[in-house]
Amino acid sequence: MYSYDVVIVGGGTAGCACAWNCGKLGLKTLLIEKENYLGGTMTGALVVPVMKSGNNQINTDFYNELIKKMKAKGGQITYQDNPGWFNPILLKDVLFLMLSEAGVEILFNFTLSPCNFSIYTNNIYIEKIKMLSEYIDAKYFVKGKIKEILLNEISSQYFVDATGDGVFSKLCGGKFLDNNNSFQPVSLRFIMSNIDLSVFGNWLLGIDSDREVTTVEKINGETHLSTAYTWDRGKKWALAPIFDKAVENGDLKDEDRNYFQVFTIAGMEGTLAFNCPRITTKVNPNSKSDLDNARKLGLDSIKRLANFCIKYFPGFEKAEIYKIADKIGVRSSNQVRGKYIYTINDLRSGKTFDSPVLISDYPVDVHNAKKDLSTLELTKEYQLPIESLMVEGFDNLFVIGRCLSADAMAQGALRVQSSCFSMGEGVAKYISKSF
Repeated sequence: MYSYDVVIVGGGTAGCACAWNCGKLGLKTLLIEKENYLGGTMTGALVVPVMKSGNNQINTDFYNELIKKMKAKGGQITYQDNPGWFNPILLKDVLFLMLSEAGVEILFNFTLSPCNFSIYTNNIYIEKIKMLSEYIDAKYFVKGKIKEILLNEISSQYFVDATGDGVFSKLCGGKFLDNNNSFQPVSLRFIMSNIDLSVFGNWLLGIDSDREVTTVEKINGETHLSTAYTWDRGKKWALAPIFDKAVENGDLKDEDRNYFQVFTIAGMEGTLAFNCPRITTKVNPNSKSDLDNARKLGLDSIKRLANFCIKYFPGFEKAEIYKIADKIGVRSSNQVRGKYIYTINDLRSGKTFDSPVLISDYPVDVHNAKKDLSTLELTKEYQLPIESLMVEGFDNLFVIGRCLSADAMAQGALRVQSSCFSMGEGVAKYISKSF
């Protein structure tokens, strides 16, 4: 029997923040991750940058330390007053280093399922978990060094579900909110290299005067930029005539242009990260076949988008695909029912709480695969209570990240990385008070 203060399932955005804080607070912490790397969507799905979420954020110790560590590695810049521009390739190593230094024990390559995992509860208290396989194809790291050891039964004072889909809560018998399968569309991100960003940036500035859409800066002698276009007709997009022409010429399919957004990457001169393609086919993130089909559609779209950029954009003449994300980018899947269900009315009213875990003003950002139906609603500052991260029916189970207890519209604002960092940190600090 292995005994811990905290066991966290899921080493993504929220899970890493929670684990690091637990370790720094002196709690014996185990992190269980299904992949062989940390970072979740930040690294595996290439979701960069971390979007800025206001000037009054709380529970930001992890984020601030991550900024320092990434800057020291040459994988961070501050762009448009946002320090969250990270290199997703370097981020994997930095996250592992940070958690190892904090004393977090990490079990990689372990996927939770009823076939290999059992949970023992006593009414509203989770007592232990048990690995059911005699031999586990997993790597167990203690203080950054691998140990060939079989983790069979594990007891803990607290458990945290950071799986993104509420997988651990489901295995525990937790309840979920009825979202009527109203999932946001998924994306498959990619990176292109060998781009002359100076040429492309100057061209962008010449055709687009909207600085809410297109920005270009020189940072340490390198060009950094961001631009976007969607097929929604509520805004005049400078890139619209170019996409229209590409569709007319047969270089793009109509659905390829439903969402297009690019960012430069810290420490990777001449590269662009693409926040697209966004898949227009309905995808249930809980369905492996749906995700597999989404990846196939995404790969086909990536080829067309890459060739389109090379043909239509100055500076892309020698460009090529550098990397395609290992993971599909999922914006929403399942919402675990917590002791408080946070609503869009709470968010819009700026309701305050006795024990907030985050403060943000990130807009309500709900994607829709159909034309003109996406939502981007600016808000005033809002808070999220710790009770929305406490799983209903349990005394020692928390949920953090995109599967928090919130309705679909509120989740559209809360799912971003900066808020997930704060959720993980807020839960860690809340738990530490009981020791």
